[in-house]
Amino acid sequence: METRIAIIGVIVEDVSSVETLNALLHQYASYIIGRMGIPHRKRGVNIISIAVEAPQDVISAMSGKIGRLTGISSKTIYSNVKFDDGDADRQAR
Repeated sequence: METRIAIIGVIVEDVSSVETLNALLHQYASYIIGRMGIPHRKRGVNIISIAVEAPQDVISAMSGKIGRLTGISSKTIYSNVKFDDGDADRQAR
């Protein structure tokens, strides 16, 4: 299975959606490398970056579901490097 590394950037403007966001992230926990959240109290928003490694369709599905939550915006940045789980070598494209 070919995987990619990506960063999903999330801006939370409606804190009532945080519980749903956390439940969604829990569903994809096996793909999440790590995450960092920064509360910007002055502006009333939360900024979250989520590092993932997964097949591209899984990353797209996860990002799409996050972006459809009320009061939440997301964008995804993909690495150009693809990995094959059966082969430890990197394949640059």
